[in-house]
Amino acid sequence: MTHQMMSSFLSVKMRSQVCFFYSVLVFLVGCEMAPLNNPYRKVEPGVSVLYSSFAERPKHLDPAKAYSSNEYAFIGQIYEPPLQYHYLKRPYQLIPLTAEKMLTVKYYNRLGQIIDGKDAAQVAYSDYLISIKPGIQFQPHPAFSRDEKGRLLYHHLNAEQLDGIDVLGDFEQRGSRELVAEDYVYQIKRLAYPKIQSPIAGVMQNYIVGFAEFAEKMQDQPITVLKDMPLDGVQATGRYQYRIRIKGKYPQFKFWLAMPFFAAMPWEADAFYAQPGLIDKNITLDWYPVGTGPYYLTENNPNRRMVLEKNPLFHDEFYPIVGEAGDKRNGLLADAGKKLPFIDRVMYVLEKENIPYWNKFLQGYYDASGIASDSFDQAVQFTGEGDAKLTPMMREKGIQLQTAVTTSVFYLGFNMLDKVIGGYSEQKQKLRQAISIAVNYEEYIAIFMNGRGVPAQGVLPPGIYGYQDGKAGINPFVYDWVKGKPKRKSIAVARQLLAEAGYPNGIDPVTGEALTLYFDTASASVDERPRMNWFRKQFAKLGIKLIIRATDYNRFQQKMRQGSGQLFIWGWNADYPDPENFFFLLYGPNSKAKNGGENAVNYENPDYDRLFEKMRNMDNSPERLAIIQQMQQILRRDAPWVFGVNPKSFSLFHSWYKNIKPNLMANNRLKYTRIEADLRKQKRYQWNQPVFWPLVLIFVLLAISVYPAIRAYRRRLQETIV
Repeated sequence: MTHQMMSSFLSVKMRSQVCFFYSVLVFLVGCEMAPLNNPYRKVEPGVSVLYSSFAERPKHLDPAKAYSSNEYAFIGQIYEPPLQYHYLKRPYQLIPLTAEKMLTVKYYNRLGQIIDGKDAAQVAYSDYLISIKPGIQFQPHPAFSRDEKGRLLYHHLNAEQLDGIDVLGDFEQRGSRELVAEDYVYQIKRLAYPKIQSPIAGVMQNYIVGFAEFAEKMQDQPITVLKDMPLDGVQATGRYQYRIRIKGKYPQFKFWLAMPFFAAMPWEADAFYAQPGLIDKNITLDWYPVGTGPYYLTENNPNRRMVLEKNPLFHDEFYPIVGEAGDKRNGLLADAGKKLPFIDRVMYVLEKENIPYWNKFLQGYYDASGIASDSFDQAVQFTGEGDAKLTPMMREKGIQLQTAVTTSVFYLGFNMLDKVIGGYSEQKQKLRQAISIAVNYEEYIAIFMNGRGVPAQGVLPPGIYGYQDGKAGINPFVYDWVKGKPKRKSIAVARQLLAEAGYPNGIDPVTGEALTLYFDTASASVDERPRMNWFRKQFAKLGIKLIIRATDYNRFQQKMRQGSGQLFIWGWNADYPDPENFFFLLYGPNSKAKNGGENAVNYENPDYDRLFEKMRNMDNSPERLAIIQQMQQILRRDAPWVFGVNPKSFSLFHSWYKNIKPNLMANNRLKYTRIEADLRKQKRYQWNQPVFWPLVLIFVLLAISVYPAIRAYRRRLQETIV
């Protein structure tokens, strides 16, 4: 090839390459492309998917063991107790789930005669009668599979049959059967079975007739004999009816019947999972639950993701047709009467760090999010009146903010057995009242909680029967009512109370030095130092020296059990929406040091205990409400707690997330959620378009830098030809 031909060839080749790259760049810059950062595989058309995450795999998915929020996030969608909470109505209202109607309660005296039950002292036992709906089916599962002769297919597996089985999905066949009353009876037996170690076994043995005796009888028995062993207080009275007999009167028992502990469990599941070969492969009930709910777990990979799929055998259930005033206006009745659930698949992806999760939420790859402290200012700002609202960036994206004061309380506890801070004399009361004023929880909420909480005024949080708002509901020993709001009493008032308690200016008359108190905590990390320093400053306002005694969790728990701590932080989340579930935390016989109960401060006041015993078994009424207010006032005066914080939850939802309403009692909220997938797809495209201008810039700079070399090369070629 001549030099001229080569030059011509190179010129044509370079021009074609330049044209090609130019065309590609025009295409990339000028066209919208599907997001290149989408972390999910392509979803089948017509499948509605919700995207969420988890930080660590739930420890228990067995409803007899599970008792934490990250566990209930899954099992609440899989298992069905007989009752549930109405999704929209407030106050919280129990309604049937698998039950055909609301349960019937019959009361009996010691002679076995039926009575009206108004006088709790006359009630020897109560019968809860539950009828369930016929035709409900369990989710497809290998435990139900049978051969052509009706024999259970996978209940006697040998090593050869187990070869190649690594996850539950490896079993070829799945079966089902109808839910019957015996499945509910069987689950209650499981609660009593000692080897399962249900966290509520200790509570239930105080109420369910024959529960403790059954547990003793089953001490050394295999779980496979459980279904044939009778439990006196729990019996199936028909294919779709069963009875639970309770000692005395315990109205709160109906709330337990809306918790996963009392969901149905087929005996076939325990028999299937009891096989040693499956246990060795970690194929257990704690890994693969079996229920009748709207979803079932199809993938459980703790290092990657967990997936819930719609149960193809789910029974008919429909979105509520009525709610509260304002629900229709807020779009919460747009799906009234439609069949549940709306979502086909829920994908939970492992996310251990907050920042990647937050970024993916902003990109539209997660449908909802909480707000970590380091992202709070980016998402929420407070008005001059203290109301929370979204930042302009969040509003521009159409993100929705949902806030709710939780049915929880966190408090600073005084060990009432302690010789310095405990006791019931007027001087001891005033010492604790002074500290209650000085520990400024408004400041604490602002500094450490991003404003996500309200100062507690008593034992009961908002949303629990007996809680009072406004002036009638404040703690008068700590607050004054000023201009329509509670205002914390001044530090001068606290110092006066301290002087009346015998510690003028915080000086201990015995030592002549500052009164020294001890704060016990299991939070010994560097991150906790600012919080501990803050507590020191609160006590220093009174001249009291606070010494932090940080230790490990086991040692801290031991101190609580022994009653040897002095001051400490504690908290409680409602199991059910009844005041008994909070007032029992200060009932004398529930003392942690004496009886191993939940009364962590070991408070014991005969007047309070008497009122509690009367109130706890009453139905809601004006008389019960009056007793509740008496109990609140006794506690506010005695001040065994510094009533700290009722936390406030802040949650963010994208505009395509529908039917959002706080429901702090329901564990099965997922079935009411609807996703507008087309809107999500549109927003993802809008927010995640590839940015190619840096690539264009690099190409231009590269062309500019190469062009002189090309010109020089062509010039040399021409000179050679000449």
